[in-house]
Amino acid sequence: MPKLPQVSGDQLVSLLKSLDYTFDRQKGSHVTYEKTFKAGKHTITVPLHKEITKGTLNDILNRIGLFNGLSKEDLVKKLKKL
Repeated sequence: MPKLPQVSGDQLVSLLKSLDYTFDRQKGSHVTYEKTFKAGKHTITVPLHKEITKGTLNDILNRIGLFNGLSKEDLVKKLKKL
């Protein structure tokens, strides 16, 4: 598995938008995005911090990958291109 990059909340939001997630709501420094699938709706919350901690980033990437059928490595490559 490749090393996780240092990313901000804004960069992670850009990744979500590129995967067709849409803005749902915001509370404080956290935003929620959602995407509808045949099986239901996937909702993900992203902290809009300057730097997202590795554990939080790992969890978010795992969840996004699970619902979108993408590996974590593919998502990391997409993040590095942003």
